[in-house]
Amino acid sequence: MITTKLTTFKSLIIMATINKYYPESVTHPKEILIESLEENNIGAKEFAVKTGKPEKTITAVLKGESSITPDMAVLFEQVLKIPVHFWLEAQKNYDEYKARVSYQTNIESAIEWASSFPYAKMANFEWVPKTRVAKEKVINLFNFFNVASQKGFEDYYYNQRTKVAFRISLKDQKNASVIASWLRQGEVQASRIQTKEYSKTKLKEALPDIKKIMAKQPDNYFEELQNLCLSSGVKIVYTPCLPKASIHGSTRWINDTPLIQLSGRYRRNDIFWFTLFHEIGHILLHGKKYISIENIDIEGENEEFENQADSFASNWLLTENQENEILNNRMVTKDDIISYAEKFKTHPAIIIGRLQHKKLIPYGTGNEFFAPIELT
Repeated sequence: MITTKLTTFKSLIIMATINKYYPESVTHPKEILIESLEENNIGAKEFAVKTGKPEKTITAVLKGESSITPDMAVLFEQVLKIPVHFWLEAQKNYDEYKARVSYQTNIESAIEWASSFPYAKMANFEWVPKTRVAKEKVINLFNFFNVASQKGFEDYYYNQRTKVAFRISLKDQKNASVIASWLRQGEVQASRIQTKEYSKTKLKEALPDIKKIMAKQPDNYFEELQNLCLSSGVKIVYTPCLPKASIHGSTRWINDTPLIQLSGRYRRNDIFWFTLFHEIGHILLHGKKYISIENIDIEGENEEFENQADSFASNWLLTENQENEILNNRMVTKDDIISYAEKFKTHPAIIIGRLQHKKLIPYGTGNEFFAPIELT
């Protein structure tokens, strides 16, 4: 009888190791001990005496309340002639089985949590694998966020631990799961990019060239922009918008490297370039500890810093003096807009966008100057 049980356990071990097969249930090694003691006509008390272990310890193993330790396995081998490695392998398989059962419970309990994410859209963007199976969605989301549980996700993105790790909290934010997904995808994209060590000096020196790209906006403008920023140690990624996450862009530091994440929301170049220069302003002015998520109210946001970044972007795109010069010409024609754009080394859309934003011209006037932002 004991030989059959041994053979069965060994078969399960081999199958699990070679074929990645995980049995639906695994017997506690106490069953082997019980059968072995019965076969040898040894009682629990006698076995305790022969092994030199306290009777309560042996009783706990027989009840499945305690595990077989390496020390016990050596003693069991001496008395029952069953190899040490068998006892330890049986215990290991049972422990792994319990862990997997616990993990399955963890997955099942997170199904409702997973439903808060725009999974289908994320799958269309190829951020996560496509599936309609609820449990698979949970597992894929755990993998996407690099967490092992719903609690791990909430600790990182919602709770106080984020003050150290993520440095902001999305706990009270509407559509927090959607925002977290967008931010996480930016981190994934950034991890695939190699860059030099960040240089504040080089980033400042690159600003005029970045403005030239903005003014001309060639077909490969985003590639040029990325390469230019990478030369100063700054990563820039485009992450498409998710439903219910009205984010224009974000800036944060991953280790010692600044990351600018842009959404291209509204697909208008004046908004895109303003957001970019705004984020660069955060990098140059506010250091590693400040995280910016544009168009989202988050705990820890600094209104003064945001205003400073706005001013930085405005001055680089079109200064106040340049704006006043345009406004002094009361009858501004389309040709004037083009001329001013060339004179101030900016894009006509920047001028139109500024005038519309300040309600100096009606929305809709000059829209032909807006260039679409088409990124993939």
